[in-house]
Amino acid sequence: MTDTHDPELPGQLLRGERDVLIPLLRGLKDEDFRRATCCPGWTVRHVAAHCGSALMRLIESRFDEDVFSPACNERDIAERASWSDQKVVDELERAMSDAGPVIAASGGLFDAVALGEWIHSGDIKEAVGAKGAYGGEGVPAALAIAAHYARQKSAPPVHADLDELDEPVLLGVEGSGPPARFIGSAPVFVRLLAGRPVTGARYELAGTTEAELNLFGD
Repeated sequence: MTDTHDPELPGQLLRGERDVLIPLLRGLKDEDFRRATCCPGWTVRHVAAHCGSALMRLIESRFDEDVFSPACNERDIAERASWSDQKVVDELERAMSDAGPVIAASGGLFDAVALGEWIHSGDIKEAVGAKGAYGGEGVPAALAIAAHYARQKSAPPVHADLDELDEPVLLGVEGSGPPARFIGSAPVFVRLLAGRPVTGARYELAGTTEAELNLFGD
């Protein structure tokens, strides 16, 4: 798998995940929206509100000076505190449907936002005990976006042999040193790329550390 940039891929990833996530959210009970996620201090509702608001900022070209910062994210969530759970889901559905063309037009600038939304969908699935967290049909697109993002960040190379894919995945900049090696499942690899817990997971990692694989870390 290469990191060739496809401007349409983020929109495809979002729309595909929308078709899985939105029905799941529509079927949740009130108490399910209050379940804690792996994101510190955030419930399922908080994650859904953050995802919808972040994408709407792109769609509406609302870029505050601290856009996408933790403080901005918390303000967006707070602004939706009086909304019903279903209104939060309504916004998220619209945002996941409409953000693709805006992201495509950015020339790769906002691809990582779509990747982050897909990962957050996994956070929600995990919190409510649904299947497919950090996996499923979106994995190839998500990893293609991750590969492009890793190259933009000049991340060290890592070679991943994933149980679910026939071809290996290479992230990072080749030639900057011997590639690290990961062997295991795609959901575990995604968790590591996103800085999510992997407690109890079975995998092999050589040449780097779990923390160094986090694409969203400082």
